[in-house]
Amino acid sequence: MFVCFLQSCGSKRVIYNYEDDRKEIPVKKKKTKKKKKVKDKKPIIPVIRTTEDYIAYYSEIAMDEMKQYKIPASITLAQGILESGSGKGRLAVKANNHFGIKCHDWNGPKIYHDDDRKQECFRKYSSPEFSFRDHSIFLKSRDRYSDLFKLKKDDYKSWAKGLKKAGYATDKKYPQKLIDLIDRYKLYRFDNIVLKKKKSKEKIYKVKKGDTLYSISKKFNISIDDLINYNNLDSEGITIGEQIIVGDK
Repeated sequence: MFVCFLQSCGSKRVIYNYEDDRKEIPVKKKKTKKKKKVKDKKPIIPVIRTTEDYIAYYSEIAMDEMKQYKIPASITLAQGILESGSGKGRLAVKANNHFGIKCHDWNGPKIYHDDDRKQECFRKYSSPEFSFRDHSIFLKSRDRYSDLFKLKKDDYKSWAKGLKKAGYATDKKYPQKLIDLIDRYKLYRFDNIVLKKKKSKEKIYKVKKGDTLYSISKKFNISIDDLINYNNLDSEGITIGEQIIVGDK
């Protein structure tokens, strides 16, 4: 360090030059905390014990697909029930494949399963929801199914026959199997919800004091099982004033 004195008219000024004494002060780097890797959450696979469970869980998804892709929810559910064994078949359990869609031009994960031939290639999904969406895209994006989308959205019988005609399945009884499932479990009611149609085809009964499912089944000549299926009843319990479906008009 040097000091330089400058004289001027009656005032003295001292200039200090500190350049030589300047030292670099090291800057402490802040330690960056390592971010913890967040593990991908595995999709929740529902526990399906019965066909009624399958319908209760997947009906909302089927209706959403109908709104977006114009495929009747009744058809989607009936195909899912039939192709996946109500969610209990090997392809559904091991690969979340509910519609028996084979690989074709698929670049994703695969599973091999005996079908028309041994060890055929089928698509594998990370969750059942992706299977439902891929089913919609599969039908919508292929020309051979284009005539189906010219049908009325609530004409499930023509849709069932059209799927067989377009080559979705080789089973000659495939259309009737779908129709029987739709009629048995009243799956068309989900089409009606999406289309905002009134349940004009259904006969409704208001439960009275002293009624049981047995007495109602005898009164309207319908089985107890059908009463439970038509109304999505979890048990045989019914309440006074409750409106239940007892058949068709």
